Amino acid sequence: MKRVTGIGGIFIKARDPDALRAWYRDHLGLDVSEWGGVAFRWNADNPAAVGTTIWSLFKQDSDYFAPSTAPFMINYRVADLHALLAALREEGCNVVEKVDESEYGKFGWVLDPEGNKIELWQPPEGQ
Repeated sequence: MKRVTGIGGIFIKARDPDALRAWYRDHLGLDVSEWGGVAFRWNADNPAAVGTTIWSLFKQDSDYFAPSTAPFMINYRVADLHALLAALREEGCNVVEKVDESEYGKFGWVLDPEGNKIELWQPPEGQ
C-alpha cells in the first residue's frame, strides 16, 4: 500500500491573513483564489521537464531560517532569481542580501511582512 505520495499543501497561520495574501499576490505573483489559496500544477509550462518538491527537517538550533523565528520556511520555484530579487528590492521588500549559486540552482531569500523567511529557488536548466 502506498502511503504518502507527495506534498498536498502548505498552511500558514497569519495575524492578518487578508493582508498577507495580498503581499504574496502583489510581490511574489501567487494567483490567490477566491477560497484563499493557490494550486500549483508542476510542469504545466514544460511537461518534459523534471519537477521536484523537497521535504526536509532541520535541527531545532539551525540558523538557516534566520532572521525569522518561525519554525518553518517555504521554498518557491522562480524563473529568474536575480530579476525577482531586484524587483522585490524596488518594491521595498525585506530581501536578504545573500545569494547562493551551486549545481542545485540559485537561492535567494525575502522576509514577508510577518517575518517569515521565504526561500526563492531557480532550478538548474532542465528541471
